[in-house]
Amino acid sequence: MRRDGPVTDRMRSSQSELDTLHVDMDCFFAAVEVLDDPTLAGRPVIVGGTGPRGVVASCSYEARASGVRSAMPMSEARRRAFGAVVIAGRHERYSEVSRQLHDVLLEFTPVIEPIALDEAFLDVSGSHLLFGPSPEIARRIRGRVRERLALECSVGVGRSKLVAKLASRAAKPRVSAAGPRPGRGVVVVEAAEERSFLWPRPVRDLWGVGPKTAERLLRYGVRSIGDVAELDLRTAERILGRTAGRQLVGLARGEDARPVQSGRQVKSIGHEETFPRDLYEVGALHLELVRLSDSVGSRLRQAGVVARTVNLKVRFGDFRTLTRARSLARPLGSSSEIAAIASALLEGLDVSPGIRLIGVSVSSLEPQATSTGYQLALIGPDLASDPGPAVTACEAARPLARTGRRDVEGAVDAIRRRYGTSSVGPAALVSSKGLHPKKPGEHAWGPAAPDG
Repeated sequence: MRRDGPVTDRMRSSQSELDTLHVDMDCFFAAVEVLDDPTLAGRPVIVGGTGPRGVVASCSYEARASGVRSAMPMSEARRRAFGAVVIAGRHERYSEVSRQLHDVLLEFTPVIEPIALDEAFLDVSGSHLLFGPSPEIARRIRGRVRERLALECSVGVGRSKLVAKLASRAAKPRVSAAGPRPGRGVVVVEAAEERSFLWPRPVRDLWGVGPKTAERLLRYGVRSIGDVAELDLRTAERILGRTAGRQLVGLARGEDARPVQSGRQVKSIGHEETFPRDLYEVGALHLELVRLSDSVGSRLRQAGVVARTVNLKVRFGDFRTLTRARSLARPLGSSSEIAAIASALLEGLDVSPGIRLIGVSVSSLEPQATSTGYQLALIGPDLASDPGPAVTACEAARPLARTGRRDVEGAVDAIRRRYGTSSVGPAALVSSKGLHPKKPGEHAWGPAAPDG
């Protein structure tokens, strides 16, 4: 299997020792809602976007017994679990509990790679003298999470990320009509057991295998991970391409040398919004781009990075999705610049069919260079007129205005940190109901119902 760099001693160790753990919270969002409202215990609980276009973010095992699953349209979930308690997701609350979870994990190892709010990989190779072998560390983590958070988690232990993640899935409780059945809690896959553990599993369990790839493999009679492992490289490359073919065969054969990476660098920052009804007005869409760009820029500055590429995502009412991007000669960290470029990208699209979703993201990130103090400038060049190379050259000749715009927005960030996100922001976002900037996680699973 191809590797991004040289094989280090740590990577070799990860292939011979059970030093990789995967911790996954059980029904995390739904479990937090039950924790905050004990009257929900034992009932079918569904968390996600409550509006007609919402999707399921999480559900209790009682709801899963009716066929509800994550990423299912909320309308279908309501039909399957009639009478279920449907709750709009609370991203801030789940983030708070996630931070508590990571505080617990840090008690066992500093090498943690978060995957989502509710799961993370751990490298415990340096923790054995304090806490014992990896299976014992896994059991200790489960007990500490239950003690501190009053929540349950499942832990997988293996030589690699792939095995550890699949092992944590095997450790989870089981769904039944009579109610959830307790799982094993901790599943350990020894090196000698990897083949018998991996090979019977469906090919979709491999990283990088989505519906289309699985369908392509099925045409060649490849249904399980074992089927992939037994493919010769030439056949795999012919079916999937050189890189993907080699990677999947390597994973199926247990060749996963990816180390657990703490402090993994963020590759992109973005927000998107699904509308309750399709939007047809360019003006309304531009206003939404300002709102999204305001939040993206704020997160950029908070992370201390700048970006060289602005990306626009548009999904039409018929689910047709288009993406557009513009890369710049110089990095930017200003919300207003991001909004201007995103708006220019939107101008080239025909929105008359109706827009269901719009998103703004930035990529090609790099650390923000330190700069000396200077007078803040409230007004600079109008990037909206032409965010292309000509304006880039103009901006390069006027560094005071360019950096002044960024620092004004940095001052806005400081005010928000002290007085709240709705205390100050772009004037275009002010309505009769006040200022409503885009918050991280807001409407992450689709718009809420009109009654909230």
